[in-house]
Amino acid sequence: MKICHIITRLIVGGAQENTIFTVEGLVEKGYEVDLVSGPSTGPEGSLEKRILDKKIPLITVRELVRQIHPLYDILALVKLIRLFREKKYDVVHTHSAKAGILGRIAAKAAGRKTLVIHSVHGLSFHEYQSGLLNFFYISSEKIAAAFTDHFICVGEVMKEKSLKAGIGKNAQYSVIYSGFDVQPYLDADSRRNDIRKRLGIGEGQQVIGMIGRLYHLKGQEYLMKAFAEIAAKIPETRLLLVGDGILRKSLEEYAREKGIEDKVIFTGLVPPETIPGYVSAMDILAHTSLREGLPKAVAQGFAGGKAVVAFDVDGSRELVINGKTGFLIPPRDEGMLKEKLLWLLQNPGESHIMGNKGRERVEDLYPVHKMVERIENIYKKMS
Repeated sequence: MKICHIITRLIVGGAQENTIFTVEGLVEKGYEVDLVSGPSTGPEGSLEKRILDKKIPLITVRELVRQIHPLYDILALVKLIRLFREKKYDVVHTHSAKAGILGRIAAKAAGRKTLVIHSVHGLSFHEYQSGLLNFFYISSEKIAAAFTDHFICVGEVMKEKSLKAGIGKNAQYSVIYSGFDVQPYLDADSRRNDIRKRLGIGEGQQVIGMIGRLYHLKGQEYLMKAFAEIAAKIPETRLLLVGDGILRKSLEEYAREKGIEDKVIFTGLVPPETIPGYVSAMDILAHTSLREGLPKAVAQGFAGGKAVVAFDVDGSRELVINGKTGFLIPPRDEGMLKEKLLWLLQNPGESHIMGNKGRERVEDLYPVHKMVERIENIYKKMS
């Protein structure tokens, strides 16, 4: 079976890591797999080296860009059709919005017998953008659905919202949670003190952490505002922001304005393999994104045994059991965000218990081999 996975960019992110884990797992099972991507540019960092180091064929389509660009989009579509006709893949599996739409159309245009699968990691339509833009994305997804044999969603909420928008039929959908390797998070526990020392975190200082791009809709500004009030009550608390992006300068300026710049640690861009170490340095993980699929950062926090406070959006409730593994709070509610973080800081024993329960949940639901096996079974069943 010849398989092609296609994604818009191989930047550091949950959808990209899901794609890479799937490709690696299929290769280990003996399948012939190619990975197609557009240019992996941006402050988030690239995962291309990992693919190249594994000697997995990586095909770059220069015109496959994230932004809407009519000329590039047409050229990318033509190039993909040519590629798929030449390679004659049995399965084309698409990821992300742009690659998902162009890839599915190109795959069926190149060969109607090609099995076309699309993974929904997050939805391109959401309440935080204009109705006109949502109409465009929903219409585009409906068109692409006509070229899709099966959808794989990383969470139930993605399936529910897609069907509600009229994209595909219920029988076309499966839910397969994103898998990842938990072991590095367990191993990192032994390095916690060394990592905290390197970050300038003192003994007895509690750390609230967040993993994610410093980007619009990721919500670090809400966390920063809540933390400013928390730091006034518990001065020894620290905030660790893991990641980089276009909003870093404005967040740094806010920290200076509030006089908390010495309490906020910006790591900048970090290699994905170092994330378990940063999680080990935290005591609580916050996740304030306003738009997600199944938030991998939350699963990473649980893998590290940390209680999580998350905005109740999209797939967060499929991970966080409110009051048992952490807290779900209304989006943009800075007051409740502050309240729940303070409670965990002031009740470290309860926080530790919640984190351990979260770790047990992740170990049960998200091993990589289970994800790959379920995807492989869909390929076999539908081929």
